[in-house]
Amino acid sequence: MSTLFSIGTLSKAAGCKVETIRYYEKIGLMPEPARSEGGQRRYHRKHRERLQFIRHSRELGFTLDDIRELLAMSEQHAHADSIARRHRAAVQARIHSLTALRDELDRMIKECAQGHEGECRVIEVLSDHQECHGDH
Repeated sequence: MSTLFSIGTLSKAAGCKVETIRYYEKIGLMPEPARSEGGQRRYHRKHRERLQFIRHSRELGFTLDDIRELLAMSEQHAHADSIARRHRAAVQARIHSLTALRDELDRMIKECAQGHEGECRVIEVLSDHQECHGDH
């Protein structure tokens, strides 16, 4: 017979807030747990594993819809590489945007360092969207 957990024990074991567990149940990411005679939720090891999967997926930046799709694919024993590829493309786009932002900040800092006090253009450049894209 498998061990049953209270919601508090599950929360600690998975490193997830009780409110989050209830929310995941409400939106259908977590299956409804059994209830004790007193109406308390009782979870199995499979609940903990699923919650840890959801939590780890969220830490990696997957959306709740992506996680729902991954879970459905898992239950159907389907390949989930399409979701992983889509997520990787989104991550790559963010990296590209952050790299462009870093380069622009470097350029502004360099210009400020070469100027005289009071001539720093950081505020001016940030105010003019065309400056940020080199459309001047």
